[in-house]
Amino acid sequence: MATSLKAQERIKKTINTNWNFHKGDIEDFPKNNNDIINWDKVNLPHTWNAIDVTDDEPGYYRGIGWYQKNVVIPSSWKNKDIYIYFEGASQVAEVFINGKSVGNHIGGYNFFSFPISSAVNFDQANNISIKVNNQYNDDIPPLSADFTFYGGIYRDVYLMAVNKVHFDMDNHASKGIFISTPKVTKEQASVLVKGVLSNTNSGNQSLIICSQIFDANGNKIAEKQDKIKATGTSNQAFEQNIPSIKNPNLWSPNSPYLYRIISQIKDAKTGALLDEVSNPLGFRWFSFDADKGFFLNGEHLKLIGTNRHQDFKGLGNALPDALHVRDMELLKAMGGNFLRISHYPQDPEVLEACDRLGILTSVEIPIVNTITESKAFTDNCLTMMTEMIRQDYNHPSVIIWAYMNEVLLRPRYDKGSEKQENYFKAVAKLAQELEDLTRIEDHSRYSMIPCHGNFDLYKRVGLTQIPDIVGWNLYQGWYSGKSEDFAGYLDKHHKELPSKPLIITEYGADVDPHFSNPNPIRFDKSQEYSNKYHQVYLKAILQRPFVAGSAIWNLADFNSEQRTDTDPHTNNKGILTTHRQPKDQYYFYQAHLLKAPFIKIGSQLRNLRSGISDSETELLHHEILEIYSNQPQVTLKVNGKSLGTVKTDFCIAKFDVPFKDGVNQLEATTLVNGKEIKDFVEINYIIIPQKLKSSLKPFTEINVSLGDPRYYMDKTLQQVWLPEQAYQPGSWGYVGGEIFRMKNSGRQSFGTDKNILGTDYDAIYATQREDIKQFKLDVPDGKYELTLHFAELLSDKEKGGLAYNLGKDAENEKLSERSFNVYVNGLKVLENLGTKNELVPEVAYATKISINVKNGTGVVVNFEAIKGKTILNGLQLRRIY
Repeated sequence: MATSLKAQERIKKTINTNWNFHKGDIEDFPKNNNDIINWDKVNLPHTWNAIDVTDDEPGYYRGIGWYQKNVVIPSSWKNKDIYIYFEGASQVAEVFINGKSVGNHIGGYNFFSFPISSAVNFDQANNISIKVNNQYNDDIPPLSADFTFYGGIYRDVYLMAVNKVHFDMDNHASKGIFISTPKVTKEQASVLVKGVLSNTNSGNQSLIICSQIFDANGNKIAEKQDKIKATGTSNQAFEQNIPSIKNPNLWSPNSPYLYRIISQIKDAKTGALLDEVSNPLGFRWFSFDADKGFFLNGEHLKLIGTNRHQDFKGLGNALPDALHVRDMELLKAMGGNFLRISHYPQDPEVLEACDRLGILTSVEIPIVNTITESKAFTDNCLTMMTEMIRQDYNHPSVIIWAYMNEVLLRPRYDKGSEKQENYFKAVAKLAQELEDLTRIEDHSRYSMIPCHGNFDLYKRVGLTQIPDIVGWNLYQGWYSGKSEDFAGYLDKHHKELPSKPLIITEYGADVDPHFSNPNPIRFDKSQEYSNKYHQVYLKAILQRPFVAGSAIWNLADFNSEQRTDTDPHTNNKGILTTHRQPKDQYYFYQAHLLKAPFIKIGSQLRNLRSGISDSETELLHHEILEIYSNQPQVTLKVNGKSLGTVKTDFCIAKFDVPFKDGVNQLEATTLVNGKEIKDFVEINYIIIPQKLKSSLKPFTEINVSLGDPRYYMDKTLQQVWLPEQAYQPGSWGYVGGEIFRMKNSGRQSFGTDKNILGTDYDAIYATQREDIKQFKLDVPDGKYELTLHFAELLSDKEKGGLAYNLGKDAENEKLSERSFNVYVNGLKVLENLGTKNELVPEVAYATKISINVKNGTGVVVNFEAIKGKTILNGLQLRRIY
């Protein structure tokens, strides 16, 4: 009997391996299966954009791709209902079984499934062909955004076989069962199970619907059974109320206790199990208050966490499950208790991990930046909202349903025009429709619209009044203004919207881990600037009880193909790198959020550094170092010598560290109840003597980035590029000229944010000194290799406004003819270098020159203008012998 009962349960298995893939459309396929088609062998998850979103060619393939494979369906499935189930395909998919279309789905981020029983053959190969299309479509959100719209079947695909009597399989790829907890207290809780039973048999049948609740140890603590008469070929709704679970273990970030609820359909006569579905169950209650913030299980809780995109370096968005789970583990290890799943629903592993780990979540549909005023766009948005809520309804970690991220960032039509005003009304109308739908689908959770920092516009259009919560994406001190302006913005919200709860849904500053700047400035992408930025923001957030929570932008660096700058195609605001290495901000938040004793030495990604010696008599270079700890004081040893003990201020201890030339060993310690906890790092420091002919250290090489105040670390070549300096006798540096600045850029005060082609060292070529007269290096006699780096940063190429640039359109400077000569120690080595030959706009050019230095002349590089100004972007000098 047990064997026959087992055979009735649903079967769900992936079909991820051994697919054929073709990039491009195929005429009359799959009806005419042409064997001449060139197929690539791939496994799922798969995206066709993993590589082309990181190359130098602007744009990436947005079009059609075909997937095809043969699957044998066993004859034991003949009396079952068979489905094909997708966790995600971007962004329009049509599925064919043996040449017959069985369904299509719009939207790249929600699950979908199709019944395929009528199209399959048993005990023989069935051809499954899937057409996927990620072309821009004005009726499908997202329309534009600061992330990449990858194409492909980038999540798991399953075949499912269920009994003819089963829980509803046709409800937007949900489990067909919806679990809520209408009443929860510390003393008792109730559970409500709603669902639909499907009977695809022609005859009537007597059934039992059974709900069983198991605790974390597998003990059954409650059960509810109801008899039901199922008529043939029909769907029948049911409800089961389990009114009293005594003294429930409450779910929270500190104790994410999960029960399990198993829903079953049994044959009333034989007791045979016909279908079974398992769901997580967490008992918790929560509320948002406009004055006091967020409360979970009756206790105040400040929500602190991050946003998260679903991509990884080299993989695009086609991630294995383990990487989704690892991201959630890293967020939890930071001490985070909140995740804004932005800007779209993600892999089911994400919410399952949040349930297990105790991370509260907000999930949203991908309406970003703008909308289309069409019925099709509205219908697609409403469908996406319905899918999201029904698919994720049973996760105890979900507390917010959101929609419309920064939807007024790039409004259509001319500012102030009647068309634009009508457009704003259309946005508000769509928001209200989504809000009304959310209330119908789920009245137990809150709704939210994340807005960019144009407070008055969102208020005027009415978007601050529609949802339960207003989210603000704020970047004062990065895209605009000063970091100190952030606190005033929060206070403005509380004053003008006193009844509206508030979450900071985004804030952050770019950090390219290659850079360091001891005098940080806005847009320099240095670790030092971002450290100051986050310290100001977190302090303001923690000081204001009415701020319910915040989500850092972003958990990890992620791909945004349209971005250029020093690390092309990457948004560097993550507190982890694309390979999930922690930046300083990650340690800073650990120090504030973790309850266990914590200490960490900062800037660990910069384990290779360089600097000029502080004096002419010893090879030492002082640098301020931050150490993060939740303890009151920290002691630091450098190369075995104590630098003393410093009290922490806002979880930071700062030390003025004297680094020696070579490997430096740093040990930070703090005492906790008499027990020492510590952190240890090694930093290789390359110190350049003030005088290049110094007896302290023989000259070997120097790398200089012109027009740049930052240090640039290259771990691959084990080189550090120094910032430029003016020449002084006995040393090195430029003579004459000025730092290149893009006129009216409104952003960085040096260099350009363009993508420099033909190099992986965009950061070196993106800055320059123009109108330079000389570069001098007073090195000892010997044979040297001099490399000069140039890039023409002006261009006639039009650069459009970027989605992330907070409403500022790009400004372009026109290319003008440039040519100049370059002499090295009096010898003309570059003649008429300029825009008519090697200096192709926005393309790197470098040349390596051999030099014999004799008679104490050192190296003197002279620049002679012929037309326009001379330029130099980078210089490297290496001694051969």
